Formats: sequence, structure tokens, C-alpha cells
Amino acid sequence: MSERDLSDQEEIHSKVLRAGRRTYFFDVRSTKAGDYYLTITESKKFTHDDGSFHYKKHKIYLYKEDFDAFKENVEEMMDFIINEKGSEVISERHQKDFKKEEAEIEVPVENTSTNTSSFTDVSFEDI
Repeated sequence: MSERDLSDQEEIHSKVLRAGRRTYFFDVRSTKAGDYYLTITESKKFTHDDGSFHYKKHKIYLYKEDFDAFKENVEEMMDFIINEKGSEVISERHQKDFKKEEAEIEVPVENTSTNTSSFTDVSFEDI
């Protein structure tokens, strides 16, 4: 039996979330010992100039001993984003009719420890 056949046998339960060019796969799989773990796969479609396309995939393996901490961290980060920016999507990539303000007003930050302007933007697409 090939390695691919073995991995297909291990799949217990699956759910798919389509989100624009990205698709997320949540798969419950079985270890050799018969315990379960979760894989989360992000698949993103890229189209070439000639019309052909390819997919890039990134996978996370999440084991039961890490569930509580992982869930707490994800919930904390999502709550932070919603509390800071609300739930409305304001990205130009997601809203074709999004208009950037002509004049942006800069507000001075008194406490530099909370100033996020020193953070570096990171693209997880390169990982």
C-alpha cells in the first residue's frame, strides 16, 4: 500500500471552508496508536499570466495536548482584532469599491509602548 493510501485511510472526519482564493481543510486523522489529531490545511490558488494555475498549501498538525492553549490563543487574537478594528473588512483586496481617504489624520501616540507603527508587516504567504 502506498504512503498516499495510508494517509487517506487515517482520515476520520473533514470539513471545508472556502474563502475567496483560499480554501481551508479541517481534517481529523488517526495516529498509528489509534488516537486522533487535527490537521488544518490552507490551500491558495495562484493564476499565471497564461491562464494556468497552481495551488500552494500550508499545513498545521494539532495534537490534543495542545488544543486548549491553541484555542485560547486563537480566540484571544480574534477578540483583539474585533475589539480593535471591528468585524467589517476594510481591505482594498477584499472590497473593490474601497476608496482610500485623500487626507489621513495622524494622531500622536503618548505611550510609545502601545505604538504599533514600529511593527513589521509579515506576509504568511512566503512561509
